[in-house]
Amino acid sequence: MIKEVIGTGETELEALADAKAQLGLSDADEVEFEVINRAEKKVLGLFGGKPAKVKVTVKGNPADIAEKFLKDVIGAMNLSDITVNAEKNEDSATFNIEGEDVGFVIGRRGETLDALQYLTSLVANHVDNSYFKITVNTGNYREKREKTLEILGRKLAFKAVKTGRKTSLEPMNPYERRIIHTSVQKVNGAISWSEGENASRHVVIGPDPKDRRNRNYNRRGQRNGRNTRPAPNPDRKPLDESNGAGLYGRID
Repeated sequence: MIKEVIGTGETELEALADAKAQLGLSDADEVEFEVINRAEKKVLGLFGGKPAKVKVTVKGNPADIAEKFLKDVIGAMNLSDITVNAEKNEDSATFNIEGEDVGFVIGRRGETLDALQYLTSLVANHVDNSYFKITVNTGNYREKREKTLEILGRKLAFKAVKTGRKTSLEPMNPYERRIIHTSVQKVNGAISWSEGENASRHVVIGPDPKDRRNRNYNRRGQRNGRNTRPAPNPDRKPLDESNGAGLYGRID
């Protein structure tokens, strides 16, 4: 994000100080600047004369801008005893939120946390044209959520093979749907796919019609013969709906 302001003053130094003040900077902060007009004194102190004009350009760092935005949003939520710890790298930043009111930051099934990460990513990626990855977490919530989804996906995959019936899950974001797809596709005899649009898009888990185990069931999911227990298959490739770009996909 590049900011440009023009300061004016009776001298170039005063114009520079005016530009810094507009940006919320102190006189000690170093900035890039360009003198547009030099000051011209009035003739006989009465006629003509021009003030000095200085243009100051400031290019923000994606991680710093993202951190400020996240703290401002949390502050606007009127949450007490909340701290944001940042881990900044060249092309990514992770913000870990801690405090007594962290439950309000997580929200229902992590929806508020996901929204904060999405908005913070938008802000960070408007700084320049390169992709900057943002992760917003609290404690190890995302790790626990991922483990829960993995277990759920495998459980429903085995159930699909055993009963011959499909199961529809609740709507999820692309990153969470990918976790489900990954766990399901490691179970022989089960498949998963997504249905719905936008906020209603969800995963459906069912028996693989191409697998011989599912020939034991008719169209109604009733068993025709003996059932064969499905076996894990770690070599099956997961379906990646997020194009490998993390939560909500790549944000430009």
